Amino acid sequence: MSIFGRTLLVSLFLGLSVPAASLAKNIPANMSLPAPEWEISQWFNSKGFKLSELKGKVVVIDFFQLWCPGCNSFSIPLMHKWEKKYADQAKAGEIQFVSIHTVFEGHNYQNPARLKKYLKEKGIEHPVGVDQQQKGHYVPLTMRKFNTKGTPEMAIIDKLGRIRFQRFGSFDVAASEQLIDQLLNE
Repeated sequence: MSIFGRTLLVSLFLGLSVPAASLAKNIPANMSLPAPEWEISQWFNSKGFKLSELKGKVVVIDFFQLWCPGCNSFSIPLMHKWEKKYADQAKAGEIQFVSIHTVFEGHNYQNPARLKKYLKEKGIEHPVGVDQQQKGHYVPLTMRKFNTKGTPEMAIIDKLGRIRFQRFGSFDVAASEQLIDQLLNE
């Protein structure tokens, strides 16, 4: 079975959403690379900002889709957990949580009006950006810039604006928290 077939079967089994273009690439995580600027068409829970404006802070990004089973069972609850755990650091301006709605399938269903209701239902209060679509492309701009493999995918950016962690699907939460703690202390 090809890498595409194995990845698709595993993803379907785990309830993850995977764009076909990413499956074919099988590109490793971009560790310690400068984080690209995101391209956001609309913001919820914020007037909006650029990633470059967050230098000096640790930034945790959740790339998600509202209908993604893995997002609903793993990354969204994890973001809630981390917002509580790092509430003091967030209040002090040391860490920023951001979600990016990266729609690469079901574009008509996963629209901003439905997203707005979803954020309220899920109690998501941190800034949420809608990844910019580009005519002729199913995969949105920020998702392509970060070379994400699907949803959920999370990235942790250090205070210098470098990607220090980026993973598709679930991962070792305790190890990630150790990294966040380390980055906060750098």
